[in-house]
Amino acid sequence: MTKTPYRAAIIGTGGIAAAHAQALRAHPGRVELAAVVDVDADRARTFATAWDVPAAAPALTALLDSGGIDLVHLCTPPSTHAPLAIEALRAGAHVLVEKPPTLSLSELDDVATVSKETGRHVATVFQHRFGTGAVRLRALVADGYLGESLLATCDTLWYRDDAYFAAPWRGKWETEGGGPTMGHGIHQFDLLLSVLGPWERVTAVAGRRARHQVHTEDVSMALVTFADGTLASVVNSVVSPRQTSALRFDFARATVELTHLYGYTDDHWTVTPAPGAGDVKRRWYADWDDVESGHAGQLAAVLDALDAGTEPPVTLADTRRTMEFVAALYRSAFTGAPVRAGEIGPDDPFAARMNGTDTPWEGTRTA
Repeated sequence: MTKTPYRAAIIGTGGIAAAHAQALRAHPGRVELAAVVDVDADRARTFATAWDVPAAAPALTALLDSGGIDLVHLCTPPSTHAPLAIEALRAGAHVLVEKPPTLSLSELDDVATVSKETGRHVATVFQHRFGTGAVRLRALVADGYLGESLLATCDTLWYRDDAYFAAPWRGKWETEGGGPTMGHGIHQFDLLLSVLGPWERVTAVAGRRARHQVHTEDVSMALVTFADGTLASVVNSVVSPRQTSALRFDFARATVELTHLYGYTDDHWTVTPAPGAGDVKRRWYADWDDVESGHAGQLAAVLDALDAGTEPPVTLADTRRTMEFVAALYRSAFTGAPVRAGEIGPDDPFAARMNGTDTPWEGTRTA
C-alpha cells in the first residue's frame, strides 16, 4: 500500500525558506509542501506562487486550526522559535526548526517538556552533520580506524556588513540570542561536537570589534577540552573579508580537513595519512560522493525517523549539548572563568539568557 505523503508547512518566507522548499521538493511522494505562513500576507502569497504551494496564511494558529499538518518548518526569527514550536507541538505537528533553535537553554528545556508531553518531536536544522564526508568521518572515528583523536580546529570566518544588521531582530540578545556564536559558527562547531563527542571544559573570549551598532559580539574564540582529552580551538567571526568555514581533525593516523563556505561535497575534504598509514586514504575515498550537504539530506533522515516512529535527528538531546556549549562559551567570555559541562544549572543567568546579566562592552544588559 502506498503511504500518504506527510503534509508540511513552512513558517516564515525569508531567505532560508527557499532551502526548505527545495528540500521538500527533493522528496516527492514522501512529503508535500501544503502551506506557507508569513505575517506579511503579500510575501506569503508571492512565495506560495513561486513554489506552487496551494495555501498561504498570515498566522500559524489559523493554519493549525484547519488541521492536516504533520510537519512544521520554522524559518522565522529566533525569538519566535520557542513559542511557535510549542504551539505546533500542542496542535499535533512535528517541528523542524532553523538555528538557533531557541534563545536560551531555558527555552529549549521548555520546548523539550512540551515535546515529551505531546509525543511530538522537534529536530534542529544542523544539516552539515548529514553530508557524506561527515557521516564517513564519524564512522571511522567510531570504529577506531583513525586512532586517537589529538587536536582539532574549527573556524567560521564570515563577513556581514552593516546592511546585514538592518533587519530589526539581528544583533540583539533579546531577538537573535547572540552574534556569530549563535547564528553563524553554530553550524561548524555542531559538526565538530558530533565528531568528537562530549566536551568537558571551555575557556573563551568574545568582543565587538567592528559592528558597533549591534549589541552582541561580532567575534568569539574558545579553547575546548573534550572528554577524551582532545584539545580544540573554535573561532566565530562576521568581520572577516576572506570568508571560509574550516575544520581540521588531527588523529594519530591522519589529518582530516574540511574547507568550504556554506555547504560541502566530498571534494571539500582532504585526508593526509600519518607516515605508514597510507591505507587511510584508500579507505576514505572508497565510497566517494558528489552530493552537496544541505537541508535535503537532513530532511531525508527526518522522514525516515517519522516513518519508523522514532525521534528524528538532530534530537533535542543532541541540540542541548550544542546549546550548552554556546552558553558555556558566553559565560566564560563574560566572566573570565573556564566553564565545565553541566555547570550551568537552571538558576544560572546564562541558562535564561546567553549574555547572562550584562554585556561587558555595553556596561549594562541591553536588548
